[in-house]
Amino acid sequence: MKELTFVVVDDAVFMRTLLKKIIEEVETYKVVAEGANGFEAIQKAQLFKPDIMTLDITMPDMDGLTAVKEILKCSPDTKIIMVSAMGQQSMVIEAIKQGAKDFVVKPFEKSRVLQAIKNVTEN
Repeated sequence: MKELTFVVVDDAVFMRTLLKKIIEEVETYKVVAEGANGFEAIQKAQLFKPDIMTLDITMPDMDGLTAVKEILKCSPDTKIIMVSAMGQQSMVIEAIKQGAKDFVVKPFEKSRVLQAIKNVTEN
């Protein structure tokens, strides 16, 4: 099976570290870059064309919701998994309409993160 590449975007270093750790426990998953806001997410998408990007909804400078369309313009094959806090359902629904493929809610469980990855790679 080919290696899947990931970009992890969250303004909280702790959350990026946690997600990266969960993702890289799978032998064929590799985090190639990280970002702290929507602008960085777009830059990393252009540069790395990752298979999957985890994208926090609430970030400074540019939020994840705003970034979804731009990311898919420059890297149309990237599958986006939104990362949201509790109570952000309407924003998650909007992100899915914009082209995101799945979501995980903070604080996330490892099994749910891996399930979301599986969901987006099988569809």
